[in-house]
Amino acid sequence: MATAKKYVYFFGPGKADGTAKMKNLLGGKGANLAEMCNLGCPVPAGFTITTEACVYYFENGEKWPKGLKEEVAKQMARLEKMMGRQFGNPANPLLCSVRSGARASMPGMMDTVLNLGLNDQTLPALINMTGNARFAYDSYRRFIAMFGDVVLGVKKAVFDHILESKKQKTGAKFDADLTAESLAEIVEDFKGAVKEKTGKPFPQDPQIQLTMAINAVFGSWNNQRAKDYRKLYNIPVTWGTAVNVQSMVFGNMGNDSGTGVAFTRDPSTGEHRFFGEFLVNAQGEDVVAGIRTPMHVDGMAKVFPEAAKDLLNIAVKLEKHYRDMLDLEFTVQNKKLYMLQARVGKRTAASAVRIAVDMVKEKMISKKEAVKRIEPSQLDQLLHPMIDPKAKRVVLAKGLPASPGAAVGQVVFSSSEARLLAEQGRHPILVRYETSPEDLSGMSVSQGILTVHGGMTSHAAVVARGMGKCCISGAGEIKIDEVHRVFHVGKTVVAAGDWITLDGSSGQVILGKTPLVDPILSGYFDTLMGWADSMRKLGVRANADTPEDAAIARGFGAAGIGLCRTEHMFFAKDRILAVREMIIANNKEARMKALRKLLPMQRSDFKGILKAMEGFPVTIRLLDPPLHEFLPKTHEQIDRVAHEMGIPARDVESRAEQLHEANPMLGHRGCRLGITYMEIYEMQARAIFEATAELLKKKVKALPEVMIPLVGTLKELELCKEMVVRVGKEVEKQRGIKLPIIVGTMIELPRAALCADSIAKEAAFFSFGTNDLTQTTLGLSRDDAGTFLPAYVEKGVFPEDPFVSIDEEGVGQLMQIGVEKGRKVNPKLKVGICGEHGGDPRSVSLCHRLGLDYVSCSPYRIPIARLAAAHASIGEASSGTA
Repeated sequence: MATAKKYVYFFGPGKADGTAKMKNLLGGKGANLAEMCNLGCPVPAGFTITTEACVYYFENGEKWPKGLKEEVAKQMARLEKMMGRQFGNPANPLLCSVRSGARASMPGMMDTVLNLGLNDQTLPALINMTGNARFAYDSYRRFIAMFGDVVLGVKKAVFDHILESKKQKTGAKFDADLTAESLAEIVEDFKGAVKEKTGKPFPQDPQIQLTMAINAVFGSWNNQRAKDYRKLYNIPVTWGTAVNVQSMVFGNMGNDSGTGVAFTRDPSTGEHRFFGEFLVNAQGEDVVAGIRTPMHVDGMAKVFPEAAKDLLNIAVKLEKHYRDMLDLEFTVQNKKLYMLQARVGKRTAASAVRIAVDMVKEKMISKKEAVKRIEPSQLDQLLHPMIDPKAKRVVLAKGLPASPGAAVGQVVFSSSEARLLAEQGRHPILVRYETSPEDLSGMSVSQGILTVHGGMTSHAAVVARGMGKCCISGAGEIKIDEVHRVFHVGKTVVAAGDWITLDGSSGQVILGKTPLVDPILSGYFDTLMGWADSMRKLGVRANADTPEDAAIARGFGAAGIGLCRTEHMFFAKDRILAVREMIIANNKEARMKALRKLLPMQRSDFKGILKAMEGFPVTIRLLDPPLHEFLPKTHEQIDRVAHEMGIPARDVESRAEQLHEANPMLGHRGCRLGITYMEIYEMQARAIFEATAELLKKKVKALPEVMIPLVGTLKELELCKEMVVRVGKEVEKQRGIKLPIIVGTMIELPRAALCADSIAKEAAFFSFGTNDLTQTTLGLSRDDAGTFLPAYVEKGVFPEDPFVSIDEEGVGQLMQIGVEKGRKVNPKLKVGICGEHGGDPRSVSLCHRLGLDYVSCSPYRIPIARLAAAHASIGEASSGTA
């Protein structure tokens, strides 16, 4: 006969049914309560209902699994026996808390009910047992408010209004100043509010209270807060939450009681010091809610010396046991300490790095464990300014967190406005429906960029990440009125010159100036990254287009450049005119004349970036975007450009119309442009090799790699490669020096991946352009898909935005085919990735598994890629596949 599934696990002093290793079943809170009991810590007894019960509840129309009701009753009887009280007994009542506890820490996201079991019959018994009427009424009013909010759906504001009105009427400054009589009146008012709002009296049967509270905690797994948190931290909805029913201890029993939260190390800095806050005569929610100013936990020794000593000893014991910084919740009742929670503490990135390094020095953990403990995405906090965690926010709108960090500045609606403000020493934030390459000059001087349209790999997002600037894209709630130079969010109007703050890590657009804190890279960071580098197999390069970007990338540990986009150089003020002359030219001779002007400029560009990355390879992509992107779009811009060039405006407009394409992403761009206008690619190749020759003669080790974009057939690569090699040989002969002539291609079309064995015959390297490969594989426009992709992710069509993390099933499979086929005919083929996915930890892991040689990403994401690559290697070794 099969054993019935166990859904409830007991814990009590000195012995528990569970352990810390049962986190998936008991949730973090339940597993850690059990572990503290097993370690002999003073923990109020109780029981945990498993996550499996929660999963069943949601999968079966919010019904309990068979046997759960009986198990709860059995464990409640066991709890009653241990505590010497009975749940619901009007003479000797047992009161309980009901708390959530998922396997991943989700602080404050789900619901809690305290003082369960109080009613009009058990209240007098609590007064008699404690001799403290004020405490009893205070506990009852708290219970009605929490149960009313969490279980019955009566808004917390309803209870807050009643409480504040009573305080004003009686002259009480704090809740603790209210008398027993006032609290008794509040209890009645609270019950009246429940009846008014729900149409039913407040539930008096403790068994009904318990069932309803358990259901409410199960239900809180799917409240909006929890959903948003899970989405942010990639926590699966299928995990569910456990429910912990625990006998109450009271911090609000008087001045010999209290409650607090502590950390075994400082969660902000990582400093090895006991850190926390404590309130006398309070319950747990008072500390979090900020109703009163708590004292530092150090001061607890003056009030409760024995409890403070016990707390410090337990903190040391638990940290040694768990080998990590812990977040502890505790209550003191009648001067005796009780532990309510121990979990691995949330911490800032700076704190996480310091704690990991210190614990290696203290011989608590290994270097491998230290590296694994830092989530790569956490490092964003260290590399960019961030909003002061203590600052208040007035959130206007929310978009996609396209480039991390934070920015405070004044709203401008054009690049020219941004430049003007910047020249005046002010701080612009560029607000656009979307940006184009034309906006580069404005973006470069802006504190941050905010766009209404676009996704995580839109022009604004990619360029901002490369510049290390904060960017929010796809903020669709914003309506721009360019005529009146304002934008609207609902009824709020923000004008040009008004101050806003961007939080690029959360996607929040905040009204007004919000204080920022600057990142500081410590010696702890360097130590940790050194350990990570020793463990990883993947190389890490940068996507960089200027010597300045290259220097930043090198400082962050880049071993080369995996993508240098030459088109970004064309928009500089000193060359855009020559570029436009070349585009508007109606014959080859006229084009060549314009290209001769560009040659020395491009040579200088390449010389600077090759020198900045001396000793490391620099992969230079020849011109990729369609030519119309370099031409003006509005009549005003066309008139200005025509005037600058000294030609009729109709000539500019006519050429722009000729070059216009219905779908430019699949149009006349990349190698198609190079084959039809080979002189453009020839000028760029010459500039690359002449720059290399000049540097080599000066003993600067320049290592260029020429990359042909958008290749889909072998013939396209052959035509372009033949020209590049020819030009390289010509420069060798002219300059009398041997040059590295290395030609490869981007793999950004499905056909290129499928025919990789053919293309690899002529390629020294492959670089997967995963932005375009994602677009062409999934049939998605990265700039337009932002309107529906969030819904697709929410509904589970895609597990994650495919422009943020590589679609492993589709795009990942094409990459695997490309790698295997390419290396089959060319075993020495070097393979990398240069799309923005190169800085995404999940995508880096995929690249490691596919056997790529390197990933390339924007400079400020290089440490993230380095750490993610180390995680991938450690994961491979621990799974036994190394």
